[in-house]
Amino acid sequence: MISAVLWDFGGVLTSSPFEAFNKFETKQGLPENFLRKVNSTNSDSNAWAKFERSEITTDEFDALFFEESERLGHPVGGNDVIRLLAGHIRPRMVSALKRISKDYKCVCLTNNVPAGHGPGMSRTEEMQKAVIEVMGLFDQVIESSKIGMRKPDPKIYEFTCQEMDVEPNEVLYLDDLGVNLKPAALMGMQTIKVVTEEQALNDLGSALGQSFL
Repeated sequence: MISAVLWDFGGVLTSSPFEAFNKFETKQGLPENFLRKVNSTNSDSNAWAKFERSEITTDEFDALFFEESERLGHPVGGNDVIRLLAGHIRPRMVSALKRISKDYKCVCLTNNVPAGHGPGMSRTEEMQKAVIEVMGLFDQVIESSKIGMRKPDPKIYEFTCQEMDVEPNEVLYLDDLGVNLKPAALMGMQTIKVVTEEQALNDLGSALGQSFL
């Protein structure tokens, strides 16, 4: 019996940063998905992982990401990547969140970095205002950069369930990355991999027995 819905932020309630990554790669003449390759190489100890756990500063991330990407053949500064992180709010997903939050405990669990403004890493005041409005719909927001843990470490899901005061089998969890969903599913959470907004809304409706389309 689902009593709580756990939401990733980027790629779920906003457009995916990977879309911005791909546009940047095309513009810079980089191989497709190169930035994702950098981020997935030594995925628990690379610059990205350390930055999401607030173990390094923005300047240190800039330099370390440059070194890691250079080793893979195409040097890119970390600051260039940070500028790509804030997506655009998905209004229909936010509308679904508003409805769901009336009947279910809703918590945001986000891997983010100590850059930009707040959980959504927004780069402009307008985006920051929109993110603050969305974040206000949650009972709680859990940020990797504030607690020193990041998805997909199983410990962050255990921590989140404790914070939500629920058992894993009571949780429906949405994320755009399968690697983040896998450990949660192994704990007993029901999961939805968000590929498109339409698909996510349809899967949410099936899971909760109501229509969001």
